[in-house]
Amino acid sequence: MRTIAIVNQKGGCGKTTVSINLANALAEMGKKTLLADMDPQSHCAVGLAVPEEQIEQSIYDVLISRSRNEPIKLTEVLWEISEKLELAPASIDLSAFEPQMAGVVERESCLKNVLDEVQDSYDYAVIDCPPAVGLLTFNALRAATDVVVPVETGYFSLHGLSKQLETLSMLCKRYSQQVNVKVLASMYDIRTKMAREILAELREHFAEQMFHTIVNFNTKLKEAASFGQPVSEYDPASMGKRDFHMLAEEIIESEAKLHQRHLVDSLAGQLESISTTADELMAKAKFPIQSVQTPQIQRQKSSEIGIDRFAKQKSTEAKLSDYYGVAQDNDAVVFVTLYPRAKSVQIAGDFNGWQPSKAAMQKVGQSGIWQMKLKLPSGRHRYRLVVDGQWQQDPYNEMTELNPYGEYNSVVEVK
Repeated sequence: MRTIAIVNQKGGCGKTTVSINLANALAEMGKKTLLADMDPQSHCAVGLAVPEEQIEQSIYDVLISRSRNEPIKLTEVLWEISEKLELAPASIDLSAFEPQMAGVVERESCLKNVLDEVQDSYDYAVIDCPPAVGLLTFNALRAATDVVVPVETGYFSLHGLSKQLETLSMLCKRYSQQVNVKVLASMYDIRTKMAREILAELREHFAEQMFHTIVNFNTKLKEAASFGQPVSEYDPASMGKRDFHMLAEEIIESEAKLHQRHLVDSLAGQLESISTTADELMAKAKFPIQSVQTPQIQRQKSSEIGIDRFAKQKSTEAKLSDYYGVAQDNDAVVFVTLYPRAKSVQIAGDFNGWQPSKAAMQKVGQSGIWQMKLKLPSGRHRYRLVVDGQWQQDPYNEMTELNPYGEYNSVVEVK
């Protein structure tokens, strides 16, 4: 069984969309496929019309049961989606998996052990990972034979790619594990000059590490998810169905090549090569981006990771932080984001009673950049962006925490 982890710690790059539609495409091509949801938001179930209130047990129960010496089999939680596709749903309980497994030996291998027991029952397993680096993601990577990193074809997504490759490198140092890592260009909008330039640069610098298939920006993909269907069921004639069937074919065809040769001596060797080209790409990329006159953004990772992230002058992170995100400017906090097509962008947080009408961001000319400066007291604050009435986490702030509704709030710490 080939186990494909769909991974990117940057949110908004279409991981769940890729996971659902790739798994369905593999199933439609006659491959017995398991879709395992490792994201506490449980969007795979939503995207496949599995009633949340009827999910009595999830993959969380299977993973945690072994540590309690009351093992639950994976087959007890599966939902049949089609003849060849089954779903192991997630639940909000997954957010408690890491603290509950503290001190447990080999806790990074819980998912691998579960999947090893069913490897003869499936041709493929597709794992949807959460947009964060933690025990859930490490479980997925530990179980994977293949890693697909979806990358939105926008300038700032390259930062997420570099960070993701660093995470994979960290894994390979801990385990002697050979994994086939591939980059997938997703949400590609051929109408924009920047998307075309980014795609050309990705193909030039990543070469064999990229899929030939690209997933085009397609409204049918979002519509299909809202109706709880894979895009091939919602609109069989859509570009989305074509893209994912091409991706499935490319993955299936690559299996023969994997048997014929060793891609790398180790995952570390492969990632060293990719990471180098990622840095070069960021250094050479010269795209016309309008700068906002805000102080350089300095952000800090969560205390759980405990790593100092303050940007250095010439680093990739410094280039990114010059434009978007959140930064402290003396006694105020500056919020900057990019939504070219939005008519309104507001901020709702614990500092304004979660009332977006009290914090409307201002648009900078016709650039699509929105900004706002707020005076906030010292401490940790949670907030979300409200874009044309739709609530979402800040895509340019990687500090997040799960809220009671199973979604993610963005976090800013004011000193």
